[in-house]
Amino acid sequence: MKKYIIPLLILLALPLLFKSTPTEILKLKTFDALIKIPEPSGNFVILNITEEDIEREGGYPLPRKRLADIQLELLGEGALGVGWVISFPQADRLGGDEDFARSLGYAPSVLATFETPNNLYPKTTGTVIKGQDAGGINIDGVKENYYKYDDILQGMAIAPVEADQLVRRIPLLLKTPDGWSASFGTQVLKSLTNTPTYIITTNENGIQEIAVRGLPPVKTDSLGRKWISWVDTPQTDLQEMDVNGKFVFVGITANGVMPQIATPVGLLEPHKIQAALSESVLIQNSPYIPDWSLAVELLVLLTTVTLIWFLLIKLGITWGLVLSVLTASVTALGGYYLINKGLLIDVTWTLISQFISGAIAFYLRFREQYKLRLLIKKQFEHYLDPRQVKRLQNNPDLLKLGGETRRCTFLFTDVRGFTNLSEKLPPEQVTEIMNKVLTVQVGCIQAHGGMVDKFIGDACMAIFNAPLELDNHELRAITCAQDIRTGIRMLQKELSEPISIGIGVNTGKAVIGNMGSDTRFDYSAIGDAVNTAARLESATKEVGVDLLIGENTKKSCDFKLKLLDPIKVKGKKDYLKIYTV
Repeated sequence: MKKYIIPLLILLALPLLFKSTPTEILKLKTFDALIKIPEPSGNFVILNITEEDIEREGGYPLPRKRLADIQLELLGEGALGVGWVISFPQADRLGGDEDFARSLGYAPSVLATFETPNNLYPKTTGTVIKGQDAGGINIDGVKENYYKYDDILQGMAIAPVEADQLVRRIPLLLKTPDGWSASFGTQVLKSLTNTPTYIITTNENGIQEIAVRGLPPVKTDSLGRKWISWVDTPQTDLQEMDVNGKFVFVGITANGVMPQIATPVGLLEPHKIQAALSESVLIQNSPYIPDWSLAVELLVLLTTVTLIWFLLIKLGITWGLVLSVLTASVTALGGYYLINKGLLIDVTWTLISQFISGAIAFYLRFREQYKLRLLIKKQFEHYLDPRQVKRLQNNPDLLKLGGETRRCTFLFTDVRGFTNLSEKLPPEQVTEIMNKVLTVQVGCIQAHGGMVDKFIGDACMAIFNAPLELDNHELRAITCAQDIRTGIRMLQKELSEPISIGIGVNTGKAVIGNMGSDTRFDYSAIGDAVNTAARLESATKEVGVDLLIGENTKKSCDFKLKLLDPIKVKGKKDYLKIYTV
């Protein structure tokens, strides 16, 4: 079954390697569920211009002179600065641009610009790059604000979506043909820290982190994107204006004015998303996807899937299943721990892959066991007692195929006068008699726990203590021989022709297992103890008894036996001590 694991690992690794849409969505949904939402930093507040505000002000758009009044009112209420997540690409038809621009200059303020494919690019931001100028997201153009606002900080209010069309990562800086331009949330932080430049640290994969003076470096992915923590920033409106000591993100929530954008926490207006970006930058150890996450995810997948495969294949169903569940649990807990530490390493697909590989390994193991049980049944059902066959099927480890050395007791029988029967009677009648004789022998052998190894014409060979271990197998073999002898005598009453039997019993070590070729084999025994048992059976004719027992069998049982004169048999240099009952 080892041949299956490499193709399976390749198939399971491909969705991760090529970032398939289903696995990416699964990964992102997992992050959504497990990432804890932190508390607001206390530095920001969201001001919503509501449906009621629009009606009260006489409709949308609001005159820019009125926007200037709102800016001054916010500053009067103690706002540290104001970010308008609203675009002003045309001149105000009521002539309020100068008033609005003047009010924006009284405190740190930021205006939004929105991406559009027009090949017009915003002013670049001063940047210092540590490393190669690599990574980043290119933009195709921007809808610039009216020129009256050129002196005001402006930032790109973009919200790129993931595979499932939800916003989760926003770039802190964007690449243009002329350099770098800051996103809206980043410009807010720049305005508060009065920082003229950004420091971009890169590595061979792209951007590693972005730093604003006065703030800790922000870890990003290779494209410079920051994972958003959807902080529940406090919100206010034009009537309340609870903005003291906060930077204010101003946006429209009135129906039909600003688009709502899908996020993991629901539909949000652009100013709420930009506020979340600024909050996320200030969160220490906030979540991020490291550029080496794919390598770790692949390593965990390949390692744990391989481990579960071999646990189930090598240890069997019970222990394999227990340790596989333990492996999956450790994987899940490890992934949960890393996410809570801010490292967005996903193990969801790995857990699914573990289940898939475990199910396949379980099936293959079950199929192998099923085939082995069928093989055992086919090989032993005619030679062993059905209860012994069942034991072998339930625990195939009791049967070591391929050959092993084991001490057993061997029993050989031979029907006397078989040749005369064959000459006197028709073949059908001879066959009927032999079947009855052999049936008696098989019944006795199985009743005493022995295995019928083979029939050779009118002869029979049986093994005690293989394939299953059998206590007192020497005594069992002798008792079996007596029962065979008694059974044949009783059978004689039913037969018209006289029959008799010779039995040889001997104990000793032999190699027992499947013997033969790769395509045809038979379960049997090979060894001197086997040959001696056969010689004893043949010697019954010369000695004049129907049962001969070898010395090794006598030594290993307490059965009372009769000692006979030693005999010389073929293949043996010394005389053999023999016994009978």
